[in-house]
Amino acid sequence: MYEVQDVRLDPESRRVWRGETEVVLSRKEFELLEALISRAGEIVTRERLMNDVWDTTFWTSSKTIDVHLGWVRRKLGDDSRAPHLITTVRGQGLRFETGAPSPRGPVS
Repeated sequence: MYEVQDVRLDPESRRVWRGETEVVLSRKEFELLEALISRAGEIVTRERLMNDVWDTTFWTSSKTIDVHLGWVRRKLGDDSRAPHLITTVRGQGLRFETGAPSPRGPVS
């Protein structure tokens, strides 16, 4: 069982919860989330995700990860414009954040 922030993922039963609410994911959505949450706090490259989730070492489509990521974010209620669960690290990959980001405001 993985539990990061308020997301729980059970690989055995292939079930996911956000808080107390179960989130229904497709097989690929679940595998993408599992690949990220199992390495929470680490940057996971797109190449690694293509290999782990789609079992391929080449890019079947540059949009495959982005499309599935959008669906996962939407189902988890993670705002794609200001995500706090799964963030994109430009030029490096994706990261499942271990904690909510601190509010950004003017520094006194």
